[in-house]
Amino acid sequence: MSTKSKAIVNLKSSEKVANFLESNHLHKKDFAEMIGVTLSYVYNLIDNAIPFSTRSITLERIATVMDILPEEFVEYKIPQEPIIIDESVEFLRERQKAKGISTVQFLKSFPRKKRVEIVDILRGARPIPLDWKELTLIAQVLDIDKEDIYPFWEERTRQLFQTAGMNLQANNGLINAMFDCARKYVD
Repeated sequence: MSTKSKAIVNLKSSEKVANFLESNHLHKKDFAEMIGVTLSYVYNLIDNAIPFSTRSITLERIATVMDILPEEFVEYKIPQEPIIIDESVEFLRERQKAKGISTVQFLKSFPRKKRVEIVDILRGARPIPLDWKELTLIAQVLDIDKEDIYPFWEERTRQLFQTAGMNLQANNGLINAMFDCARKYVD
């Protein structure tokens, strides 16, 4: 009877992570870099040497890398405020899915130090990069043409101007001239 109940019971969070790492042939060091923690922290999580994380950021990063919802971890507390995923991030996720690239494969396309930033973009905690070169690197991995990613960059730049206090209506001529120049650069 105990074997039947074991089959029904959900895996503990540490086991979920350990199974994910094993099934994806993902080294603990790579995983640690992707979620922004130390290697020893990952070992301790998997070995149950410490309680599984209850930090929303850590659990959301782990879930993003594993391509699951953070709610699949019993330790996750659903935030009071909903997480709003920007349409540019949705676009990237759709292209990733269309190409059949797992999040781990996608992340491995970037330098190690960049991976946690990409995870934060994918989980909606960080906007797409303003740096055109960085954004086009992401687009290249997903085979997105510059012309297709450009509107998202322009919208992100407009948001930045507005957040910084620029009246977009009053400066419409200047903004349009800037973006006309930027479009020519992209082409």
